[in-house]
Amino acid sequence: MIGHLTGKIIKKKPTQVILDVNGVGYIVNITLNTFDKISNEENFVSLHTHLQVREDSMDLFGFFTVSEKEMFELLISISGVGPKLAQGILSGIQIDELKDALRNGNLSRMIAIPGVGRKTGERLIVELREKVDKVSSEFDSISKEKFTIKNDAVAALTSLGYNQKNAERIIRQILDANSTLTIEELIKEALSLMNN
Repeated sequence: MIGHLTGKIIKKKPTQVILDVNGVGYIVNITLNTFDKISNEENFVSLHTHLQVREDSMDLFGFFTVSEKEMFELLISISGVGPKLAQGILSGIQIDELKDALRNGNLSRMIAIPGVGRKTGERLIVELREKVDKVSSEFDSISKEKFTIKNDAVAALTSLGYNQKNAERIIRQILDANSTLTIEELIKEALSLMNN
């Protein structure tokens, strides 16, 4: 199972990105929300992934936040909701807004999402109303992402041949000075320090 990928962006479009991870190009299906978050990224990106295995295909779905991945997995657990519909739902609404609509039984908001009809909207509300609170909020995901960025930056540096202990030390120093860096900025700064 592939649960997480960090790699160089080879190609990106609103519904898909190709990531080069150690010389292997992974085609990853993404939501519009994830695309918005990575649209300014030029080099490395880190995605939480879900591998959907079927008889005739294997599809990889990537998410910028843990909460988006958790919501995707919750959506596809519902009969009649496949990964493409779940991807469409998450492209048409923010996570916290979707949680509120499900929790409050807001059918009109649900059917306003492209691809969701009345029956599907009702089924989602009935089956997910109680489960939706198990999904992390976007705020909860931020601290997890900072931890992930640190680990991903170290992994990127070690994959380039740098010593892991040195990479960890440099990354920690950089993050102590500025904890708001993106993974790309973090790796660039680390490379400049390690090459001096």
